[in-house]
Amino acid sequence: MPCMNTPTSTPSPSAHRIARRSVWSRLCRACALGWFLAAWALQQGVGAAPAHQAEAQTFGPLISATALAAQRAQVRIIDLRDMASEPHVAHIPGALPAPYADWRGPASNPGQLRPLAEFTALVRRLGLTAETPVVLVASGSDPSDFGAPARVYWTLKWLGLKHLAILNGGMTAWLAAGLSLTREPTPPAAPSAFTPQLDGALLATRAEVAQDLARPGTLLLDARPRAFYLGREKAPIARCPGTLPGALDFDNLRWFEQGSAALPDTATLERVAQTLPQPLAAAPSAEVVSFCNTGHWAATNWFVLSQVLHRPHVALYPGSMVDWSRADAPMAHVPTRLQQLWQQLEQTWQAL
Repeated sequence: MPCMNTPTSTPSPSAHRIARRSVWSRLCRACALGWFLAAWALQQGVGAAPAHQAEAQTFGPLISATALAAQRAQVRIIDLRDMASEPHVAHIPGALPAPYADWRGPASNPGQLRPLAEFTALVRRLGLTAETPVVLVASGSDPSDFGAPARVYWTLKWLGLKHLAILNGGMTAWLAAGLSLTREPTPPAAPSAFTPQLDGALLATRAEVAQDLARPGTLLLDARPRAFYLGREKAPIARCPGTLPGALDFDNLRWFEQGSAALPDTATLERVAQTLPQPLAAAPSAEVVSFCNTGHWAATNWFVLSQVLHRPHVALYPGSMVDWSRADAPMAHVPTRLQQLWQQLEQTWQAL
């Protein structure tokens, strides 16, 4: 069936999802202090130089290059760059390679979750447990690149890891700080016996999103550039352009200051959050589902809202619009066939 603009009426809300979100909220409140104290205690053992002590006492969700340098021996660094597994590539000493593609779905649907057994094997190969402090490193080449560590952060948190951080600015920030690199391969980690403890509150499946369409309290947040939201552009592997019915749009690049691939300080992010679409800006505790084309840009919106600004009830739809459009599900802002043909011709012309 062709993609069509469709009314937003859908089946009744999922009581199971509402219940699990409620349970998660209570658990978070009960455990937050315990987790904070555990992380604080962990970092008290870090032998950091005095200049880094203030930074060393907080772990995640973001970490600066200098703070990581001070804690390097106490954390597991995961290098997500495409070339990370190639021989003699310069990297942070001690970093283990696990390219972003290892965490993604097939080329036909990159946002699709890998089988749980594959994720488990990958986490075990990296020697990670639920308690391992992990720092994720990407290239930091541009703001879009931030989606890679954000998506892997979400994946690990969904799997049950508790102590996670992203190197803010990635390798670009590390190099700018003049910190050391090595070309010597990092010895493989001793495999762990990790067992996933899935946090279902972080995941929005296609079936749940379909139910959320009928629930006024759930806000669907499109992280793509506005042209995608309006149906003027689409991902090449999406069936057709458009967005989820009733979705709000907030381009993930708006969190970043011009010319920077690192997130600004929390106060700046709070000010940016005031420019969120009014329903979300006015209701910071509303349930939110973040989506994009394949769950890459959406991971940045999820990360900032959930992990940095601590807004509750923020989930990620990993398959996003590629998955949704292929299911012939209801969509908004779908152009006519003639408009779609014209857009394809324009894109072809621009590519010449």
